[in-house]
Amino acid sequence: MRRAAEGLAIPVAVLAVWEALSATGVLPRYVSRPSAVGAELSQLVGSGDVVQHAAVSLYRSMAGLAIGALSGVVLGLLSGSIRAFAVFFDPLVSFTNPVPKIAILPVLIVWFGITDTSKIVLIAITTFYPCFIAAYAGVRQVQPAWIWAARNMGARADQVFRKVIVPAASPHILGGLRIALALAFILMFASEAIGTAHRAGLGYLVIFAESGGRHDLMLAAITAIGLLGFAADRLLLLVARRVLRWQPEVFRA
Repeated sequence: MRRAAEGLAIPVAVLAVWEALSATGVLPRYVSRPSAVGAELSQLVGSGDVVQHAAVSLYRSMAGLAIGALSGVVLGLLSGSIRAFAVFFDPLVSFTNPVPKIAILPVLIVWFGITDTSKIVLIAITTFYPCFIAAYAGVRQVQPAWIWAARNMGARADQVFRKVIVPAASPHILGGLRIALALAFILMFASEAIGTAHRAGLGYLVIFAESGGRHDLMLAAITAIGLLGFAADRLLLLVARRVLRWQPEVFRA
């Protein structure tokens, strides 16, 4: 409880100063007061609008994250364990990783249209890289002595992989998942801001509010994105602490 209070001290102070400066007219009118943003967010929650937009955004981001993370972790583990996979995937990932993933959205829109599919594919491609790199690095840093000891005790290759390599690489994998989670929300907003046929999603709501000069609504939608991302990150940390019970200090919030 004390750590939570300490973590909230600075944000609360910033909001208080922001509110005071807005009330005195120091800040421009388009910088909405925190109280106005909070009131708008409460109205959105009460009307159910923010829930509908959030549901669409969560579907797009979590679907893309699931596809990208699963493929990234599996191929990363295989590349770290089997030389043939590393020879193929490691240079390919190194070559394509620096390319800004948002740059391929126009191509995806041509292929799939302004639909959920193009957004999900973009998020999946983006989240693949940190998960692959983290899993690959995790396997490469497994102590050879652990593998040697397991083999000398009669463990088969699949048992070494499941009971030695995967657990040892888990801290790296979960670190990559945390980065991928943040990227999923970032690309969700970017893809929704560029275009959506269904006129739904928190990213679309931000752009809609900005075009209408509704800065309170815009900041309320941005706050909703932040709250969803924070909740998802805390949930991932909770899972990580349970999975890594043997490393209690890892991912301590």
